[in-house]
Amino acid sequence: MADFEDLGKYDPAAIEQKWYKFWEDNDVFHDEPEPEKEPYSIVLPPPNVTGQLHMGHALDNTLQDILIRYKRMQGYNVLWLPGKDHAGIATQVKVEKQIAEEGLNKYDLGREKFLDRVWQWKEKYGNRIGLQIRRLGSSCDWKRERFTMDDVCARAVREVFVSLYEKGLIYQGFRITNWCPRCQTALSDIEVEHEDEVGHLWYFNYPIAGEDGYVQIATTRPETIPGDTAVAVNPNDERYTKLVGKMVKLPTTDREIPIIADDYVDMAYGTGCVKITPAHDPNDFEVGQRHNLETIVIMNKDGTMNEKAGKYNGMDRYECRKAIIEDFKNAGLLVKIEETKHAVGHCSRCKTVVEPMTTKQWFVKMKPLAGPAMDAVTSGKTKFVPERFSRTYIQWLENIHDWCISRQLWWGHRIPVWYCDDCGETSASRTDLTVCPKCGSSHIHQDPDVLDTWFSSALWPFSTMGWPDKTPVLNQWYPTSTMVTGYDIIFFWVARMMFMSMEFMHEIPFKYVFIHGLVRDSQGRKMSKSLGNGIDPLEVIDKYGADALRFTLVTGNTPGNDMRFYYEKVEGNRNFANKLWNATKFTLMNLEDYDKDFIPSKDQFTLADKWILDRLAATEDYVSTNLDKYELGEAADSIYNFAWNYFCDWYIETSKPRLYGEHNTDRKVNQYVLVYTLTRMLALLHPFMPFITEHLWQHLPHEGKILARAPWPTADENLRFPEEAEQFERIMDSIKAVRNMRAEANVAPNKMCHIQLSILRDDLKDCVTSHEDYFEKLGHVEKITLLAAGAPKPENALTTVVTGMEVYLELKGLIDITKEKERIEKSKAALEKEIARTSGKLKNKGFLAKAPAPVVEKEKTKLAEFEEKMKSLNERLDFLNQL
Repeated sequence: MADFEDLGKYDPAAIEQKWYKFWEDNDVFHDEPEPEKEPYSIVLPPPNVTGQLHMGHALDNTLQDILIRYKRMQGYNVLWLPGKDHAGIATQVKVEKQIAEEGLNKYDLGREKFLDRVWQWKEKYGNRIGLQIRRLGSSCDWKRERFTMDDVCARAVREVFVSLYEKGLIYQGFRITNWCPRCQTALSDIEVEHEDEVGHLWYFNYPIAGEDGYVQIATTRPETIPGDTAVAVNPNDERYTKLVGKMVKLPTTDREIPIIADDYVDMAYGTGCVKITPAHDPNDFEVGQRHNLETIVIMNKDGTMNEKAGKYNGMDRYECRKAIIEDFKNAGLLVKIEETKHAVGHCSRCKTVVEPMTTKQWFVKMKPLAGPAMDAVTSGKTKFVPERFSRTYIQWLENIHDWCISRQLWWGHRIPVWYCDDCGETSASRTDLTVCPKCGSSHIHQDPDVLDTWFSSALWPFSTMGWPDKTPVLNQWYPTSTMVTGYDIIFFWVARMMFMSMEFMHEIPFKYVFIHGLVRDSQGRKMSKSLGNGIDPLEVIDKYGADALRFTLVTGNTPGNDMRFYYEKVEGNRNFANKLWNATKFTLMNLEDYDKDFIPSKDQFTLADKWILDRLAATEDYVSTNLDKYELGEAADSIYNFAWNYFCDWYIETSKPRLYGEHNTDRKVNQYVLVYTLTRMLALLHPFMPFITEHLWQHLPHEGKILARAPWPTADENLRFPEEAEQFERIMDSIKAVRNMRAEANVAPNKMCHIQLSILRDDLKDCVTSHEDYFEKLGHVEKITLLAAGAPKPENALTTVVTGMEVYLELKGLIDITKEKERIEKSKAALEKEIARTSGKLKNKGFLAKAPAPVVEKEKTKLAEFEEKMKSLNERLDFLNQL
């Protein structure tokens, strides 16, 4: 035990840096597989190597770390496996920008040299996010850190691709995808950000072939008209029944296209006639498949028009839009233009407007894989917390489409497929090929594309543990226990991990999926660069400490729901940490003669001792129960309440007279209870606030060496005193009532008072008469009178009713009524001047006309506050006049 002076002043930065280094240097976060112990494991959702710690990461990591530290202290064989994602498109864009500053592009370097540059960039910047995660206190097993493109993960990726290919579940074909003209690659849905934009809806006439008349269509994308292969109407739309089967002339081209009927068409939208462009719209693509329509790609991969766009060949897509509108106008076929608001997809990396485009890509057949992934949840093998998110998951899988897994990038897992230039054979292989397996020719080339980043991420729960080998790590910790993630990637990641694991491990990847919400700003807005409302967790840590940030992110947080971030809460939790620091300092100051071998008997405990020990046992139960239910916010709130309100505000106050007296047995009992309660309280808090609790715990007398590995505190049934605890709380209630009435009467803090009690319970009468010292020390009460049943109520007294008793504060001799009235009248006079001045301003038309709205609003608020204060003063005066 260190002397209390060693504790010094609370400095979060100093202790956080010290203890994380200590934990890591001493392998505190590392476990070896021990089959005889119960395992608990989490794989960290891998942040991008391009990543900068943001509030989403901070929340995600905090929740995981709480669970991991809790289970570690419970004695589980724990694995929290960290890692990073190569983030194909995001990383490639970063490096392309870097070499562009040198006047180069990736083609100038060539694929091999460009990839060398990406690996160099990754080595230089890729570890930043890991260092930042450490700042949060995340107790990951850094010895087992993985990267989605390291040799272990790369081997698993190849095995999965080739296996699915051999089973016929991976195929190559032309389908509609999200296409970024800037990055020139297909994008996954999560790489597309939709933003509401004000655009236009153009109404055009398409002439009916062979007769007079037109069909009128409405579109937001005129530039795709050269790719139209049909006009569709709803089969139930009587306006157009006779037109189905006829042809229309497609303006700006020399083609004719059919009028078809399809349920996809919304009769109420536009004119009820829609142009069908299968190559450039996902819904139109499906219509085209149903009606065997031609798919005409009219754009190049850079967003310019190609030769199939006719006279618009070579134009940028938006130049083409203007030209087509002008041509329709000149032909008398432009009917009208309406302004409209619609969602426009942008590439999440470069912000270019995404172009739906049919391209040749690699796909995974999803229907055969979706079934087992659904069964895993419907059978209850994997449970969502909250359960409502399982419906979101199931609905997505029920309506799943084949997954486009190829990307036209250089950075990523290159598709392990080779094409023979001589015999045309296509071969997937687990190892690099040098000759064609069919004809032996050496004229072969590998597919230039790479796999979608989510493909390797989908294997994360088992690829990171050494699969396809049956490693000790895999045997011990797979399936993992819990997946902690936000609701925004249930589809993109959780579902994919599930179906890949069911296919290759024949087992669920995790038993629980713990879903959290987003961290929003104080106004409830999503944090974004465009709004400029993002908050850097590292800046918060620098100012307030990681413990305060962590506690802010978990308190008031309920599973699956968004939370608002307030700096006031962080500051409050920084004050809470300081409160713990001072409570520990107080305890240490009074342990000069501490006897570590002394254990008191139950009859040596005072009423306050029994109360705090009983409340501690209840808190221990409550925290464990809520952590097991993933109600982490509830657990944190209960510890906060115990630590601040029970231990610091009440128990320490009852301890002072016992500790400041002679060195007697009662002092030893008090020391024992202080140390016992404080060490266990810090242990309960450790998963939430690891740094300060480890530091304070190290200064207290106990058997263990490291709090992070100390046993989790469970309630001692021998230290439950429910009757005595309830009695003490009734005394607390009455003391609170005395304090409140003293404040209401404006009694000087140290002035002793007299109270009268009407007690309705016999056990409380005995308790109060035996413990008048609590009233004296905590309520400044020098005399207590017990009222007999039916006795008249005291006059000239304030009264408060609490559970089991009525409390009367005698005002006679406590306050000088004349002086108090004079003080109130003086306050009223000053306040009347302020009210007159402010209301005069608000009646002044010149002020109202010239002052900005916020200034006027501020004056109105001030007036309302003044009037409320005047009301309180009048009520106080009325009360004094009745005495």
